[in-house]
Amino acid sequence: MATFRSGFTLQRMVETARDLTEHAGIQRRVDAVLILMNGDPRGTHGKGKRLVSALEDVAQEAILHEDFELAQRFQRFAAYAGGELFLEILENYYDESARQRSEEYMRRLVAMGAGQAVAALDVLCGEKPDATAADARDLFRGIAKSTDHLGLGNGDGDVKLSIREVRRLQQVGHMEILLRNLPTPASAETARILSDVLEDADAGLLAQLLELKARRAGLEALRAAVDDPNSSESALHTRLKNQEWIFGGAFVAELARRQYTPDTILDIPLLRHDGSLHVVELKRAHVRDLVIRRSGHLMLGASAHHAVSQAQNYLRAMDENRAMVLRDYGVDTRRASATVVIGHPRYVTGSVTPQEVAETLRTYNTHAARIEVVTYETLLDSAARMLALSSVSHVRDETKEVTG
Repeated sequence: MATFRSGFTLQRMVETARDLTEHAGIQRRVDAVLILMNGDPRGTHGKGKRLVSALEDVAQEAILHEDFELAQRFQRFAAYAGGELFLEILENYYDESARQRSEEYMRRLVAMGAGQAVAALDVLCGEKPDATAADARDLFRGIAKSTDHLGLGNGDGDVKLSIREVRRLQQVGHMEILLRNLPTPASAETARILSDVLEDADAGLLAQLLELKARRAGLEALRAAVDDPNSSESALHTRLKNQEWIFGGAFVAELARRQYTPDTILDIPLLRHDGSLHVVELKRAHVRDLVIRRSGHLMLGASAHHAVSQAQNYLRAMDENRAMVLRDYGVDTRRASATVVIGHPRYVTGSVTPQEVAETLRTYNTHAARIEVVTYETLLDSAARMLALSSVSHVRDETKEVTG
């Protein structure tokens, strides 16, 4: 059950965000959000599915105007309003004073940890003057293992933390994960060199590296879900959310809104460069009858035909409601296209080889006009090639800068 949220802080962030754009269409969507938030006669801030939907509409409008930073901001607002994101995380993104307080808290925490580490080493050296670096490692390894036995207490004479303090601990947990991914200097000189490199690093270059790292992580998460035969459509959808790059360079972004007509809820709606809609329909990877053999001939099985029929109905609904969708949401759905992602050759039964699966789908897609059927294997392999090309291109650009 979703826990919907709202409040003065969100309203203030929405009002601030309104001043970041001059597009009248985006501002109208923002005004609709503010009306919802101020429309409760009891004096409380309006919240619920309507607010989440209105925030997502702003994000979609921003995407259509290619203001992706503002779109991401309102997608996070919607995530908070829908109970998926803590307010403290939102404040760290868009509240400068809150971010400074959080950074100061983390600095003090790191300083406190370093102080405790020095105290632990002093005790070690006092008890064992000839202690080595290996002894120090063993000491801290034991401390790290002992933290598994620590708790927050049950409130009966022990320490009882407030919800906000628990969330602070969760933030520290996120910070710890980030710190674990940093390279560990082997010496003071290495640490100094690393510090100099980070100080002189180009922000755009770092952003590209982080984007490549995030894409690799997303691709591996999707691969793991595909490799699990018990993965549901929902689990696969979660791995593909906001990963439009996996589907190729023809798409600008994933649209925030998934429902454009009363009877259609799209899995992944993508926006093409020309402003038209592309629908991605996701099915399970574990499909045994993806390709079947009948009278010596290979053909798509019932599961694939059912998925294609579902995509056809979505496209028909988009065609019939094109004027309304274009007027209300700014998305052109006339002659929209679709991709059905279903199955993986490893799960196909009936002595059908991976090559035969690929050939059967290629034959089927040759005769289809607006709908393409691909397997998760094809999707993963294509995305992996794109990622490899991006990495090579990045290395080439970096080499040119060094030698230029």
